[in-house]
Amino acid sequence: MAAEPTELIRALRQADSPMGLLLATRQLAEACHPGAAPSLVEVLGFNNPGAAVAAVDGLIALGEQAVEPLLANLDDHNYGARAWAVRALAGIGDVRGLELLESALACDIGPSVRRAAARGLGQLRLDALPRSEQTRLRQRCLDALLAGGGDGEWVVRYAVAVGLEQLLLGMDRAEPGHRSGLKALQELAGEPGDDTPVVRLRAGLALSRLAGGAGG
Repeated sequence: MAAEPTELIRALRQADSPMGLLLATRQLAEACHPGAAPSLVEVLGFNNPGAAVAAVDGLIALGEQAVEPLLANLDDHNYGARAWAVRALAGIGDVRGLELLESALACDIGPSVRRAAARGLGQLRLDALPRSEQTRLRQRCLDALLAGGGDGEWVVRYAVAVGLEQLLLGMDRAEPGHRSGLKALQELAGEPGDDTPVVRLRAGLALSRLAGGAGG
């Protein structure tokens, strides 16, 4: 029988080695208890990438229950913690993380963070919102992704292609932004297209899937 979250949190705080912290974080994440979220967010600020990955996985598993603790405990002075928080929010897909994802794609110094933000902008969960609000928020995501298509790092542009595909799959073809999203993918995939072959190929795959109405 799994320990209560309070015991797991205590074990986390008492960890006295990098491996101990990693194991304690994994156990707390696997408990998938809402009360674990603040402690998992705290782990994001530690200098332990393995534990941070486990914490991100745990926060994503908690879903919308982890969003407020993530947003309420962002540390503007700890770049690493913010980077991991972006990854978690991108994986959760809650609309409350939109502003942070927009900012991360536009301004973050880390290509891996911008990449995570681009993917996250393509997979926000908007179905529960009124149609007019869905349209407005998808346009915000589209605007951010279109700007991200000019990123200097190919891994970010690749993620933009992925994000555009996912966003357009959920968009009505009559929506104003649909055509501009397709055009951006065509520019990445076409001739001469993107400078990096793998980005051209991914954009082409996105266009093919959109034409066939397939996801993935």
